[in-house]
Amino acid sequence: MLNAETYITSNPGIGGTIRNFEKDFYVEEIPIAQPSGRGPNAWIWIEKERRTTLDVLMDISAILKISRKRMGFAGMKDKQAITRQWICVSNMDSFKQFNDLIAIKDNVKNTKFLKIIRNQKKLRLGQLQGNKFKILIRGIDNIEKATKIANETLKSLETTGVLNYFGWQRFGSGRVNTHLVGKALVHNDLEEAIKIYIGYPIESEPEEVQKARKAYDDGNLEKSFELMPKFLRFEREMLKVLIKENKKRVLDDSSYKKAIFSLPKPLQRMFVHAYQSGLFNKVISERAKLGVNNYVEGDILIDNEEHMVHEESNEKLKNMIENKLANPTAPLYGSKVPLADKKIGEMERRILEEEKIKLEDFKTPKTPKLGSHGLRRSIKFNIWDTKAIATKNGVLTEFSISKGSYATSVLREVMKKDVY
Repeated sequence: MLNAETYITSNPGIGGTIRNFEKDFYVEEIPIAQPSGRGPNAWIWIEKERRTTLDVLMDISAILKISRKRMGFAGMKDKQAITRQWICVSNMDSFKQFNDLIAIKDNVKNTKFLKIIRNQKKLRLGQLQGNKFKILIRGIDNIEKATKIANETLKSLETTGVLNYFGWQRFGSGRVNTHLVGKALVHNDLEEAIKIYIGYPIESEPEEVQKARKAYDDGNLEKSFELMPKFLRFEREMLKVLIKENKKRVLDDSSYKKAIFSLPKPLQRMFVHAYQSGLFNKVISERAKLGVNNYVEGDILIDNEEHMVHEESNEKLKNMIENKLANPTAPLYGSKVPLADKKIGEMERRILEEEKIKLEDFKTPKTPKLGSHGLRRSIKFNIWDTKAIATKNGVLTEFSISKGSYATSVLREVMKKDVY
């Protein structure tokens, strides 16, 4: 994981590998509420494989010839997995619209529509309780011994909580560069942000992709578009805009801004969020060394409703942590986020200085819609219903975790290695 340097458990790691097959990694969303069966919006309980949530939404909007803005979901799910979640198509009032949706249930690549139910309300980002996982760890020599260790680690995590690291998928699938695009935006360098996304070939990509990215770096937009494979739809979308702009004038910040805003809004917002996430990981790696269940003077706490705890004595704050009523936090840096005081605050400010940025830079003046006020996020998350089972193929881990948290943070503790 990017900038993840600390473990919270002392058990030995069992090693192994994950994601050898899509069936080895199963995720199921835990919804806050079920659709009622009445209303103008259509909720779809999908099972997908080898697709991102955005891929599925864009396919549905293209097939139905409707705006992507009418699509909603509670949370992004892994691509290299079998996942189940609710998605929503809003304003499907008529019988014809609803029947058109039913008619395409077999037409979306690697996706099954398991239920289609009407609901009064739309589905918004974040409207879920958490996610339940079943993940098989393969490549283990002594499966019985490893299962025993895994169960001990999981039970320990139920007591301590899990370090709230952002997983690798936060920073890009295949090319780990989403945070670097965000960093360029925070530094107000739109040209570099676009170049990071479209250009800079890496050796692990197919040769045709490397050639397309090299063409962009060489300034040949048309050749880059011609060579860019169709599955890289977002690069192609940006190139279309830039080619059109280049016919009018020399490319400038206005041109690059149009290219960025040609992307789906969730992806646009992901850039700065990914940069914030990488810095957050760096902060909690340092804060965790002081003990995640300890109050350190200067800590800012949030309670279980994610409200900041104000004006309490140090003794009261210590007791709240010990009784699992509140947790220490770290900043997702932004233009309005409060920083801690004393020792913790010094560490948080030092990381900003190392990045050569200030909080106000997160306003991203050239792309203010992509800026972020920031917030305080708990340095750990809850895990429940844990168990490890010995199978002939390896150790099957099962657990549920809070929304916005990463299963790979759990597996990292079990395996004691970097997990993708």
